[in-house]
Amino acid sequence: MAEEEGADQDQADGVDAAKESGHDIVREDLDDHEREIVSSHEVASARLVHEIIRQRGIDELERPASSLLWSAIAAGFVIGLSPYAIGIFTAEVPDGPWMPLLMALGYSIGFIAVIAGRLQLFTESTITAVIPLATTPCWRNFNRTMRLWAIVLAGNMVGTFAFGLFVHFNIAGQPEIGQQITLASLDAITHQMSSPFLKGIPAGFMLAALVWAMPNLERQEIFIIAAITGLMHLGGVAHSIVGSAELWIIMLDGKIGVAQGLFGFLVPAVLGNVVGGGLLFALLAHAQVVPELDNGYVYGEERPRTRRNRRR
Repeated sequence: MAEEEGADQDQADGVDAAKESGHDIVREDLDDHEREIVSSHEVASARLVHEIIRQRGIDELERPASSLLWSAIAAGFVIGLSPYAIGIFTAEVPDGPWMPLLMALGYSIGFIAVIAGRLQLFTESTITAVIPLATTPCWRNFNRTMRLWAIVLAGNMVGTFAFGLFVHFNIAGQPEIGQQITLASLDAITHQMSSPFLKGIPAGFMLAALVWAMPNLERQEIFIIAAITGLMHLGGVAHSIVGSAELWIIMLDGKIGVAQGLFGFLVPAVLGNVVGGGLLFALLAHAQVVPELDNGYVYGEERPRTRRNRRR
Protein backbone atom coordinates (compact mmCIF):
# COMPACT_ATOMS: atom_id res chain seq x y z
CA MET A 1 0.00 0.00 0.00
CA ALA A 2 2.78 2.35 0.94
CA GLU A 3 4.59 1.50 -2.30
CA GLU A 4 1.50 2.39 -4.37
CA GLU A 5 1.13 5.69 -2.52
CA GLY A 6 4.81 6.40 -3.18
CA ALA A 7 4.39 5.66 -6.88
CA ASP A 8 1.34 7.93 -7.07
CA GLN A 9 3.30 10.70 -5.34
CA ASP A 10 6.21 10.29 -7.78
CA GLN A 11 3.80 10.51 -10.71
CA ALA A 12 2.19 13.64 -9.26
CA ASP A 13 5.64 15.17 -8.73
CA GLY A 14 6.51 14.37 -12.34
CA VAL A 15 3.34 16.07 -13.59
CA ASP A 16 4.04 19.15 -11.49
CA ALA A 17 7.62 19.31 -12.72
CA ALA A 18 6.45 19.07 -16.34
CA LYS A 19 3.98 21.89 -15.83
CA GLU A 20 6.63 24.14 -14.27
CA SER A 21 9.22 23.46 -16.98
CA GLY A 22 6.79 23.54 -19.89
CA HIS A 23 7.99 20.12 -21.10
CA ASP A 24 5.79 17.14 -21.94
CA ILE A 25 5.32 14.37 -19.41
CA VAL A 26 7.54 11.33 -19.91
CA ARG A 27 5.72 8.09 -19.17
CA GLU A 28 7.90 5.76 -17.16
CA ASP A 29 5.19 3.27 -16.18
CA LEU A 30 4.88 1.54 -19.56
CA ASP A 31 6.38 -1.90 -20.02
CA ASP A 32 8.22 -2.98 -23.20
CA HIS A 33 5.10 -4.47 -24.79
CA GLU A 34 3.09 -1.29 -24.21
CA ARG A 35 5.91 0.86 -25.62
CA GLU A 36 5.95 -1.37 -28.72
CA ILE A 37 2.21 -0.84 -29.17
CA VAL A 38 2.66 2.94 -28.92
CA SER A 39 5.55 2.84 -31.39
CA SER A 40 3.58 0.76 -33.89
CA HIS A 41 0.87 3.45 -34.01
CA GLU A 42 3.26 6.23 -34.89
CA VAL A 43 3.14 7.68 -38.41
CA ALA A 44 5.93 9.16 -40.45
CA SER A 45 6.35 12.90 -40.00
CA ALA A 46 6.17 15.29 -42.95
CA ARG A 47 9.99 15.37 -42.97
CA LEU A 48 10.19 11.58 -43.24
CA VAL A 49 7.48 11.42 -45.92
CA HIS A 50 9.43 14.04 -47.84
CA GLU A 51 12.56 11.89 -47.62
CA ILE A 52 10.69 8.75 -48.71
CA ILE A 53 9.32 10.56 -51.77
CA ARG A 54 12.74 12.10 -52.47
CA GLN A 55 14.51 8.74 -52.36
CA ARG A 56 11.83 7.21 -54.59
CA GLY A 57 12.24 10.09 -57.01
CA ILE A 58 16.03 9.63 -57.12
CA ASP A 59 15.54 5.94 -57.86
CA GLU A 60 13.28 6.84 -60.77
CA LEU A 61 15.65 9.52 -62.06
CA GLU A 62 18.52 7.01 -62.06
CA ARG A 63 16.68 4.23 -63.89
CA PRO A 64 17.90 3.31 -67.40
CA ALA A 65 15.88 4.90 -70.18
CA SER A 66 14.79 1.51 -71.54
CA SER A 67 13.43 0.45 -68.13
CA LEU A 68 11.51 3.70 -67.76
CA LEU A 69 10.10 3.42 -71.28
CA TRP A 70 8.85 -0.16 -71.02
CA SER A 71 7.37 0.47 -67.58
CA ALA A 72 5.63 3.59 -68.91
CA ILE A 73 4.27 1.74 -71.95
CA ALA A 74 2.89 -0.96 -69.67
CA ALA A 75 1.34 1.70 -67.40
CA GLY A 76 -0.33 3.37 -70.39
CA PHE A 77 -1.93 0.12 -71.52
CA VAL A 78 -2.92 -0.97 -68.00
CA ILE A 79 -4.51 2.40 -67.19
CA GLY A 80 -6.92 1.53 -69.98
CA LEU A 81 -8.61 -0.71 -67.41
CA SER A 82 -10.33 2.46 -66.20
CA PRO A 83 -12.39 3.14 -69.36
CA TYR A 84 -12.67 -0.62 -69.92
CA ALA A 85 -14.25 -1.15 -66.48
CA ILE A 86 -16.61 1.77 -67.08
CA GLY A 87 -17.62 0.20 -70.40
CA ILE A 88 -18.29 -3.15 -68.73
CA PHE A 89 -20.38 -1.62 -65.95
CA THR A 90 -22.37 0.47 -68.42
CA ALA A 91 -23.06 -2.53 -70.66
CA GLU A 92 -23.74 -5.15 -68.00
CA VAL A 93 -25.23 -3.39 -64.95
CA PRO A 94 -28.82 -2.10 -64.99
CA ASP A 95 -29.10 1.67 -64.80
CA GLY A 96 -29.95 3.15 -61.40
CA PRO A 97 -28.98 5.73 -58.79
CA TRP A 98 -25.88 3.69 -57.93
CA MET A 99 -24.30 4.17 -61.35
CA PRO A 100 -22.21 7.31 -60.60
CA LEU A 101 -20.49 5.55 -57.69
CA LEU A 102 -20.05 2.40 -59.75
CA MET A 103 -18.48 4.42 -62.57
CA ALA A 104 -16.14 6.05 -60.04
CA LEU A 105 -15.12 2.58 -58.84
CA GLY A 106 -14.51 1.48 -62.41
CA TYR A 107 -12.38 4.56 -63.05
CA SER A 108 -10.18 3.72 -60.04
CA ILE A 109 -9.42 0.17 -61.22
CA GLY A 110 -6.78 1.23 -63.74
CA PHE A 111 -5.00 3.36 -61.14
CA ILE A 112 -5.06 0.54 -58.59
CA ALA A 113 -3.49 -1.84 -61.11
CA VAL A 114 -0.82 0.66 -62.20
CA ILE A 115 0.18 1.81 -58.72
CA ALA A 116 0.10 -1.68 -57.21
CA GLY A 117 2.19 -2.92 -60.13
CA ARG A 118 4.77 -0.16 -59.56
CA LEU A 119 4.52 1.01 -63.15
CA GLN A 120 5.64 4.44 -64.32
CA LEU A 121 2.70 6.85 -64.57
CA PHE A 122 3.43 10.40 -65.67
CA THR A 123 1.13 12.06 -63.16
CA GLU A 124 2.82 10.22 -60.28
CA SER A 125 6.23 11.42 -61.43
CA THR A 126 5.10 15.06 -61.33
CA ILE A 127 5.78 14.98 -57.58
CA THR A 128 8.42 12.25 -57.23
CA ALA A 129 10.71 13.88 -59.80
CA VAL A 130 10.19 17.42 -58.49
CA ILE A 131 11.03 16.76 -54.82
CA PRO A 132 14.71 15.88 -55.56
CA LEU A 133 14.94 18.95 -57.81
CA ALA A 134 13.38 21.22 -55.15
CA THR A 135 15.73 19.81 -52.50
CA THR A 136 18.85 20.18 -54.65
CA PRO A 137 18.07 22.75 -57.35
CA CYS A 138 20.71 22.46 -60.07
CA TRP A 139 20.86 22.01 -63.84
CA ARG A 140 21.76 18.33 -63.48
CA ASN A 141 18.59 17.59 -61.53
CA PHE A 142 16.53 19.78 -63.85
CA ASN A 143 17.81 17.86 -66.87
CA ARG A 144 17.16 14.52 -65.13
CA THR A 145 13.59 15.61 -64.34
CA MET A 146 12.93 16.67 -67.93
CA ARG A 147 14.41 13.38 -69.18
CA LEU A 148 12.18 11.35 -66.86
CA TRP A 149 9.05 13.27 -67.81
CA ALA A 150 9.76 13.03 -71.53
CA ILE A 151 10.39 9.27 -71.45
CA VAL A 152 7.47 8.44 -69.16
CA LEU A 153 4.99 10.68 -70.98
CA ALA A 154 6.01 9.25 -74.36
CA GLY A 155 5.76 5.69 -73.03
CA ASN A 156 2.35 6.35 -71.49
CA MET A 157 1.12 7.75 -74.81
CA VAL A 158 2.32 4.65 -76.67
CA GLY A 159 0.60 2.41 -74.13
CA THR A 160 -2.70 4.27 -74.22
CA PHE A 161 -2.61 4.33 -78.02
CA ALA A 162 -2.15 0.55 -77.99
CA PHE A 163 -5.20 0.31 -75.75
CA GLY A 164 -7.11 2.54 -78.17
CA LEU A 165 -6.25 0.14 -81.00
CA PHE A 166 -7.32 -2.77 -78.80
CA VAL A 167 -10.78 -1.23 -78.37
CA HIS A 168 -11.13 0.15 -81.91
CA PHE A 169 -10.42 -3.19 -83.61
CA ASN A 170 -12.51 -5.12 -81.05
CA ILE A 171 -9.65 -7.52 -80.35
CA ALA A 172 -11.46 -8.89 -77.29
CA GLY A 173 -14.54 -9.72 -79.38
CA GLN A 174 -16.85 -7.59 -77.19
CA PRO A 175 -18.56 -5.15 -79.56
CA GLU A 176 -21.21 -4.02 -77.07
CA ILE A 177 -18.63 -3.22 -74.39
CA GLY A 178 -16.43 -1.52 -76.99
CA GLN A 179 -19.36 0.65 -78.05
CA GLN A 180 -20.01 1.67 -74.44
CA ILE A 181 -16.31 2.50 -73.95
CA THR A 182 -16.42 4.73 -77.04
CA LEU A 183 -19.59 6.52 -75.93
CA ALA A 184 -18.27 7.06 -72.38
CA SER A 185 -14.93 8.27 -73.75
CA LEU A 186 -16.63 10.74 -76.08
CA ASP A 187 -18.75 12.06 -73.23
CA ALA A 188 -15.72 12.46 -70.93
CA ILE A 189 -13.49 14.19 -73.49
CA THR A 190 -16.28 16.48 -74.68
CA HIS A 191 -16.89 17.57 -71.09
CA GLN A 192 -13.20 18.11 -70.31
CA MET A 193 -12.42 19.96 -73.54
CA SER A 194 -14.33 22.99 -72.24
CA SER A 195 -11.28 23.85 -70.09
CA PRO A 196 -8.71 21.02 -70.10
CA PHE A 197 -5.90 23.05 -68.54
CA LEU A 198 -7.98 24.21 -65.58
CA LYS A 199 -9.55 20.77 -65.14
CA GLY A 200 -6.06 19.26 -65.31
CA ILE A 201 -4.78 21.22 -62.30
CA PRO A 202 -6.97 19.48 -59.66
CA ALA A 203 -6.25 16.10 -61.27
CA GLY A 204 -2.50 16.64 -60.93
CA PHE A 205 -2.92 17.96 -57.40
CA MET A 206 -5.03 14.99 -56.30
CA LEU A 207 -2.60 12.43 -57.76
CA ALA A 208 0.31 14.16 -56.03
CA ALA A 209 -1.63 14.17 -52.75
CA LEU A 210 -2.23 10.44 -53.22
CA VAL A 211 1.50 9.77 -53.68
CA TRP A 212 2.32 11.90 -50.64
CA ALA A 213 -0.18 10.04 -48.45
CA MET A 214 0.91 6.52 -49.45
CA PRO A 215 3.91 6.13 -47.05
CA ASN A 216 1.62 6.48 -44.03
CA LEU A 217 -1.09 4.19 -45.38
CA GLU A 218 0.52 0.77 -45.50
CA ARG A 219 -2.01 -2.01 -46.14
CA GLN A 220 -4.66 0.64 -46.80
CA GLU A 221 -3.38 1.84 -50.16
CA ILE A 222 -6.21 0.39 -52.21
CA PHE A 223 -8.79 2.41 -50.28
CA ILE A 224 -7.04 5.76 -50.66
CA ILE A 225 -6.37 5.08 -54.36
CA ALA A 226 -10.03 4.19 -54.96
CA ALA A 227 -11.25 7.18 -52.94
CA ILE A 228 -9.10 9.84 -54.59
CA THR A 229 -9.28 8.58 -58.16
CA GLY A 230 -13.01 7.87 -57.83
CA LEU A 231 -13.45 11.45 -56.65
CA MET A 232 -11.51 12.59 -59.72
CA HIS A 233 -14.03 10.83 -61.95
CA LEU A 234 -17.02 12.25 -60.08
CA GLY A 235 -15.48 15.73 -60.30
CA GLY A 236 -14.91 15.47 -64.04
CA VAL A 237 -11.27 16.56 -63.82
CA ALA A 238 -8.86 16.01 -66.72
CA HIS A 239 -6.28 13.29 -66.14
CA SER A 240 -3.97 13.37 -69.14
CA ILE A 241 -3.12 9.66 -69.25
CA VAL A 242 -6.60 8.17 -68.81
CA GLY A 243 -7.83 11.01 -71.01
CA SER A 244 -5.33 10.07 -73.73
CA ALA A 245 -6.68 6.50 -73.76
CA GLU A 246 -10.19 7.88 -74.20
CA LEU A 247 -8.95 10.40 -76.76
CA TRP A 248 -7.26 7.80 -78.99
CA ILE A 249 -10.44 5.70 -78.97
CA ILE A 250 -12.67 8.50 -80.25
CA MET A 251 -10.01 9.79 -82.65
CA LEU A 252 -9.63 6.32 -84.20
CA ASP A 253 -13.42 6.21 -84.44
CA GLY A 254 -13.39 9.49 -86.37
CA LYS A 255 -15.43 11.41 -83.82
CA ILE A 256 -12.76 14.06 -83.28
CA GLY A 257 -9.88 15.40 -85.36
CA VAL A 258 -6.21 14.89 -84.55
CA ALA A 259 -5.35 18.58 -84.12
CA GLN A 260 -8.47 19.22 -82.08
CA GLY A 261 -7.75 16.26 -79.83
CA LEU A 262 -4.05 17.00 -79.29
CA PHE A 263 -4.21 20.77 -78.86
CA GLY A 264 -7.76 21.09 -77.64
CA PHE A 265 -7.38 18.50 -74.90
CA LEU A 266 -4.17 16.52 -74.50
CA VAL A 267 -1.48 19.23 -74.39
CA PRO A 268 -3.47 21.55 -72.06
CA ALA A 269 -4.38 18.60 -69.80
CA VAL A 270 -0.72 17.55 -69.51
CA LEU A 271 0.29 21.11 -68.63
CA GLY A 272 -2.52 21.34 -66.07
CA ASN A 273 -1.41 18.07 -64.45
CA VAL A 274 2.17 19.37 -64.24
CA VAL A 275 1.02 22.62 -62.64
CA GLY A 276 -1.25 20.86 -60.15
CA GLY A 277 1.10 18.05 -59.18
CA GLY A 278 4.61 19.23 -59.97
CA LEU A 279 4.34 22.90 -59.08
CA LEU A 280 1.39 23.45 -56.77
CA PHE A 281 1.38 20.35 -54.55
CA ALA A 282 5.04 19.29 -54.77
CA LEU A 283 6.43 22.74 -54.00
CA LEU A 284 3.92 23.30 -51.19
CA ALA A 285 4.79 19.90 -49.72
CA HIS A 286 8.49 20.77 -49.98
CA ALA A 287 8.07 24.24 -48.50
CA GLN A 288 6.56 22.91 -45.27
CA VAL A 289 9.71 20.91 -44.44
CA VAL A 290 12.37 23.35 -45.69
CA PRO A 291 13.09 24.69 -42.16
CA GLU A 292 13.68 21.11 -41.00
CA LEU A 293 15.97 20.26 -43.93
CA ASP A 294 18.55 23.02 -43.50
CA ASN A 295 20.82 20.85 -41.38
CA GLY A 296 19.65 17.50 -42.65
CA TYR A 297 21.47 17.16 -45.98
CA VAL A 298 25.12 17.42 -46.92
CA TYR A 299 25.11 18.49 -50.55
CA GLY A 300 27.65 17.08 -52.93
CA GLU A 301 28.06 13.75 -51.15
CA GLU A 302 26.93 10.44 -52.53
CA ARG A 303 23.85 9.14 -50.76
CA PRO A 304 24.22 5.68 -49.17
CA ARG A 305 22.87 2.99 -51.42
CA THR A 306 20.30 0.75 -49.81
CA ARG A 307 18.40 -2.22 -51.08
CA ARG A 308 14.88 -1.07 -51.82
CA ASN A 309 12.04 -2.38 -53.83
CA ARG A 310 12.43 -0.77 -57.23
CA ARG A 311 9.85 -0.40 -59.95
CA ARG A 312 9.88 -3.16 -62.45
